[in-house]
Amino acid sequence: MRIAVATGPGGAGTLRPLAEDGTPAGPAETVPDLVAAIEARERAGRPRWVWPATARLYPALLERGVRVARCHDLELAETLLLGHAGRYGEPRSVRAAWARLHGAQVPADQAPAHEGPQPSLFDTDDPAPADDLDQIVEVHAAQQWSIAALPGFALLTAAESAGALVAAEMGHDGLPWSAEKHDALLTGLLGPRPSGGLRPRRLQDLADRINDAFGPHSHVNPDSPAQILKAFAAVGLPVASTRAHVLKKIDHPAVPLLLEYKELARLHTAHGWAWLDTWVKDGRFRPEYVVGGVVSGRWATSGGGALQIPRVLRQAVVADPGWTLVVADAAQLEPRVLAALAGDRAFADAAAHGDLYAALASAFPAGGALSARDKAKIALLSAMYGGGTGEAVQLLAVLKNRFPDAFGYVEAAARAGERGRLVRSLLGRTCPPPSADWRALTSTGDDDRASSALRSRGRFTRNFVVQATAADWALVLLATLRRRLTGLGSPRLVFFQHDEVIVHAPQELAGQVTAAIHASAQEAARLLFGGTPVVFPMEIAAVPCYADAK
Repeated sequence: MRIAVATGPGGAGTLRPLAEDGTPAGPAETVPDLVAAIEARERAGRPRWVWPATARLYPALLERGVRVARCHDLELAETLLLGHAGRYGEPRSVRAAWARLHGAQVPADQAPAHEGPQPSLFDTDDPAPADDLDQIVEVHAAQQWSIAALPGFALLTAAESAGALVAAEMGHDGLPWSAEKHDALLTGLLGPRPSGGLRPRRLQDLADRINDAFGPHSHVNPDSPAQILKAFAAVGLPVASTRAHVLKKIDHPAVPLLLEYKELARLHTAHGWAWLDTWVKDGRFRPEYVVGGVVSGRWATSGGGALQIPRVLRQAVVADPGWTLVVADAAQLEPRVLAALAGDRAFADAAAHGDLYAALASAFPAGGALSARDKAKIALLSAMYGGGTGEAVQLLAVLKNRFPDAFGYVEAAARAGERGRLVRSLLGRTCPPPSADWRALTSTGDDDRASSALRSRGRFTRNFVVQATAADWALVLLATLRRRLTGLGSPRLVFFQHDEVIVHAPQELAGQVTAAIHASAQEAARLLFGGTPVVFPMEIAAVPCYADAK
């Protein structure tokens, strides 16, 4: 059963049961306490909740201790359907979707009333307008009709909606984080916490030494690229930029100091004491995840940088006493996805082994500076990401000869992109169409700018079909793992990044969590690829600290 949910004023709301095709299966019911009503119906039958946006509604339920098993997120589903139709960027709200159905003027999406989790959604002073239940029901029915006509889309929208539940739960539960260890790490690397906006002691020491390296009369602010470029030019070493790979080519005593300064300054700015004060509360880091924040289906964050935790700070991610962190990531996920997508028998047989690159090594000639395994890795990554210079050209030729179906799959996606066409993941997630400027540029002829634009879109679509399908697989993994963890009781998903998950669990359940992860990976492969011989191994470690996992 499905139940449509519309919020109302003062914590009230309206519910209506629906059939699987979205048609009403009973009368609407107004309830004075919407959270309590959802909790009661969840206990009674675990329906699939149909609501406008999980990110807006679910945090308020979590604040009251209410978790649901399933939902249909209308905004996420609308985004996927618009993308499939090549209509990226159009408003995705229920009101906008309803207006499109009726040929009316489509309202713009409203910005969130405030950032962060929204437990105030049902408060009496909530400024958000009440939802329109009739619009919710009609939009959902239209979506169900569209989804049924698109192969794979039912699984995609279900997984995307499940991902939204996971994202809200991870934001609520938080990643275990030791503020004390974080502070100690910063102090060890940067010196004591400064006051008054001053540089930390280590950064100031490096800044002084950088100035000394350029000469007694130099006044170089290492935070200013323009001043650094000017200083190098003054000593007869003009450079184009201050990027690390450019600086490493210069023989000057300031270079190693600048590289160290840049690394430590980045840590101080992105994950220093200000970050710690803002994002870590009561021993938990609670980021704000954005499901489908990248067009390929990967997640983003609207704050906190959860997807870019520096390796050095993993030492601050520490399990609670008596608990453990079960850290798992998919080994060589995207090449395995390509093997399954392409149906290349020889490639799939190689992908049935633990180390895919080692299994492919025999296809590449031995000798030279690179090992055969490294050559296999370069060839595969070049095929998926569009590389084609230097030795990669020869390695790609080997790949094309030995695994023609795998090579042909990504080549076809690249050619489609260059023609301005749309490409899709296995489940139907669709790339954005080219812009009007791109079409105008590439229709003018064969000049260098047009050729570059064509190649750039070809590289994008070449990788999209693989990366987006990998994102589909990871979402299905999340959904199935969440279901299994619910059966275990206390373990919680606390981190997700592309192909990596962390589960916080009691130590005595670590083995069962590990088994659940392996089973979920197998189930995700089966649901997407059927009986493929490609294996999707998970590298798993149960550790007290995130840094111990790798």
